[in-house]
Amino acid sequence: MNEKQAANLSGLPAGINRRDFLKFCSVMAASMGLPFSMAPRIAEAFTSPRRPSVIWLSAQECTGCTETLLRADHPDLAKLILDLISLDYSDTLNSGAGHQAEAFREKMIAENDGKFILVCEGSFPVKDGGIYCQIAGKPVVDILKETAPRAAAIIAIGSCASWGGVPSASPNPTGATAVDRIITDKPVINIPGCPPNPYNFLSTVLYYTTFKKLPELDDKGRPKFAYGRLIHENCERRPHFDAGRFAEKFGDEGHRKGWCLYKLGCKGPETFNNCSTLRYNDVGVWPVNIGHPCFGCSEKGVGFAEPLFSPARPTYITTPTQFVKARSDEGAGGKTLAAATVGAAVGAAAVAAGVSLGKKDKGDGEG
Repeated sequence: MNEKQAANLSGLPAGINRRDFLKFCSVMAASMGLPFSMAPRIAEAFTSPRRPSVIWLSAQECTGCTETLLRADHPDLAKLILDLISLDYSDTLNSGAGHQAEAFREKMIAENDGKFILVCEGSFPVKDGGIYCQIAGKPVVDILKETAPRAAAIIAIGSCASWGGVPSASPNPTGATAVDRIITDKPVINIPGCPPNPYNFLSTVLYYTTFKKLPELDDKGRPKFAYGRLIHENCERRPHFDAGRFAEKFGDEGHRKGWCLYKLGCKGPETFNNCSTLRYNDVGVWPVNIGHPCFGCSEKGVGFAEPLFSPARPTYITTPTQFVKARSDEGAGGKTLAAATVGAAVGAAAVAAGVSLGKKDKGDGEG
């Protein structure tokens, strides 16, 4: 899209200059695996005077998914997020309360019947009739069952809504259950993470509002553009894995030097997400680059289901998309190991003794 095309757009959010807006639309197209030629359509969706109505239900959760969406570091992008949708109901952000809020939810559902987007945050308890989480004296699972059939699209945001998360951990006394285990007669888009990157949610909503259809999903209901690659493939510590250099414990020499965290329980080799490329807080941070292993929050049957210290079970070892040379520990004049050649074999050998590198069957884990 050029400046002339952008000049024809109306409804550009206040405070957003057109040049930055065009760049943003192009970046969003790329993040969804779309050609740059799709940027004009994305821009039209952003500037449409008719924002899609969103009903946001909160169940058993910590509100972290809402917080991550609201705390984008760049105000302009945060404004774009809020201008993209019409958030008509949210337990966290409602301006009204009590009967007023519930009456407005019912009114918005009726006015947008078959057109609104239902966003679910948190797991839904089903034991004992769902009495362990209620809104206005009504089990939230019943509200979900009544609302979902009337929605145009359903998004489960966060690992609790996608898999069951923390509330579903053994012994799961409330019967905490994922959305797609309750709503089985229509597609549910899972955006797992604890919390998920807000731009994965934004991109999903933007894709739907632009093309009026769901993005391509994997076999776990996750958008492939965000969850199509293993975190391990593009991790900045990947060259150390390939070279067979691992931190043995927190604070040791390898940990201080940024070596691979596999032996500390990093689940990156079996977790699909774009954390290592998109990162968080608009300043390029994520757990691994600040020294903490990935614990697989976005992977069903891994995060919240396996001990944090247990070694990952790599589904497969692949070459990274970028070939980074890793220096050996022989000093500044030492030789280098190419990640795509010797390194991959060394890294695989380092974990192969106790880990199967083939495709494996994992239990469902969380609800």
